[in-house]
Amino acid sequence: MFSTKKIALILLASYICVACAVAPFSKSEKSKGIKKMPKIIPGKDYHSFANSDEVVITHISLNLDVDFDTRTVHGKNWVFFKRIDKTAKQIVLDTRDLTILSVGVKQQDEIKPVTWSMGDKDELLGQALIIDLPENNRQALIVEYTTSPEASGLQWLKPEQTSGKTHPFLYSQSEAIHARSWIPLQDTPQVRQTYSAVVKVNRKLRAVMSANNDPKASAKFSSYSFEMPQAIPSYLIALAVGNLEFHKISYRSGVWAEPSIITKATLEFSDTEKMIQAGEALYGRYAWGNYDLLILPPSFPFGGMENPRLSFITPTVIAGDKSLVSLIAHELAHSWSGNLVTNATWRDLWLNEGFTTYFESRITESVKGKAIKDMEAVLSYQALLDEMKELAPNEQSLALDLRGRDPDDAFTNIPYDKGRMMLDWLEKSFGRKRFDGFINAYFESFAFQSITTEQFMVYLEKNLINKYPGIVSIEQVNEWVYQAGIPQTAVIPTTDLFAKIDTVINLWSKKKLKTSEIPSQSWNTQQWLYFLNNLPKRLKLTQMQELDKAFSLTHSTNSEIAHIWFLLSIKHDYRKSFATMEKYLTSIGRRKLIVPLYKELTKTKKNKAWGQGVYAKARSGYHGLAQGTIDKILDKNCCL
Repeated sequence: MFSTKKIALILLASYICVACAVAPFSKSEKSKGIKKMPKIIPGKDYHSFANSDEVVITHISLNLDVDFDTRTVHGKNWVFFKRIDKTAKQIVLDTRDLTILSVGVKQQDEIKPVTWSMGDKDELLGQALIIDLPENNRQALIVEYTTSPEASGLQWLKPEQTSGKTHPFLYSQSEAIHARSWIPLQDTPQVRQTYSAVVKVNRKLRAVMSANNDPKASAKFSSYSFEMPQAIPSYLIALAVGNLEFHKISYRSGVWAEPSIITKATLEFSDTEKMIQAGEALYGRYAWGNYDLLILPPSFPFGGMENPRLSFITPTVIAGDKSLVSLIAHELAHSWSGNLVTNATWRDLWLNEGFTTYFESRITESVKGKAIKDMEAVLSYQALLDEMKELAPNEQSLALDLRGRDPDDAFTNIPYDKGRMMLDWLEKSFGRKRFDGFINAYFESFAFQSITTEQFMVYLEKNLINKYPGIVSIEQVNEWVYQAGIPQTAVIPTTDLFAKIDTVINLWSKKKLKTSEIPSQSWNTQQWLYFLNNLPKRLKLTQMQELDKAFSLTHSTNSEIAHIWFLLSIKHDYRKSFATMEKYLTSIGRRKLIVPLYKELTKTKKNKAWGQGVYAKARSGYHGLAQGTIDKILDKNCCL
């Protein structure tokens, strides 16, 4: 949270914000009477109804009853708050599709009702829950409510949609503004609160949360209890319920998963403790106690989610050879950048994801070696350039204007990889030793705080640019943060290992190298991905057949390699892979892997019809976020 004085200082500092000001009118715009949007106020959350500048939540205590039959959660939320403005008469909470049953305050041994109302419904933001504060000094309210079966932040899975196929599963996804769909609270990243919870579940199932998860705890009266003693933003409050087991990796780390995949997952992620130690060696003590991984069912729409103490992880990174575990390094790195120091609004997302992607690369370098780090950097850069071809210029700045838009729209490669490249440039400019010192001090200075882009810029100018003058200018940094494209100052990643593959591709495409002679025996996943990504844009059907026969790419068990191969199969109408592609699309829900395939399928009438048929089978098993994206791609009502 920001005091009035701090907001004033931020605004004074916003002279550096070249994208915050209203752009000047052109003559044609003046003649047409076009109105300009007012400038963005740094620190103002345009995606929350909460009056957190007047009254702020400090702790919530949840009592949740999970009902798989009705696909709802019945909840009671004790809301503990602090008046910033001593004259404040109301507290405003965020909700979306919640049925509010009652709001009260405890007086002696009974709950006394208080006056409350619901604001107008907004399709994106939900509804404000407006509560009159009691006249006395009581600092806690209790809100009783029920979630909707269609709550955007909850995914209910039938047994057949899970890895084990025997028990149902529930998991939450609160980022960006989905916490309000299962908890009434101030759903903005600039409000941090501690929380406790009691979760009632079926006796055959286990509940886990982004809190202390004791593997030795057993359900007492069919319920589990949790405490999160460190203040976190609402999007990091997480819940999962399923048939879960725990395998220990180290004294502070382990894996939660369904019994059918627990052994494979534990082997795959056995280097997690090494990653924690590498992170601590770089940027200070891991501050969250335990660091566990929860392996979710295949429908999880993301690679991972950095919920503190319990990262949610897709099973699609279980390749059998640890080749995709940089994802774990990424979610772990969020324990510093994101969870410890948090973006104040979703406009500032790059402060979470850019720093985390940079930190991930440093952990990968420490644990896996510089060669792997460099190869992954090149692959990420290529993906960034490809995506930027489809992004409008106003979508390419690090600090985005998201007013009136779903903050989920911000999750492109821009905040991740353009953000990382900016930090790579600063590291090269100032030297790794100086830059590491700066980041360590940054994490210490803003620990357990939520900050804006402008706060970071002021801190950067004072503690790095001015401290070592004549190396980098604030104007150069402004270009990275507020302008489109990749600045000329960028450090473009390269690796000799990929240069050798370029030679192979060149010889093969000119028929100077037979498919059977491609020297792939020692290639790792990153080299395979580069090879497939950089093949000639036009391949003959015979070339696709030869590649598949030689390397059995249609049946690859590596989800990333299979993804690229299926894209090539669609582009070149290689029908032999389509049956396997259908199994792929109906068995996983990770948006990164499935959305590009559906997009490519729409480019011909024949393939679009095929894709619609597959989606009709797969849709019920996808998370709502994936459904919303693919509904638009394939025509909204095609497959409902």
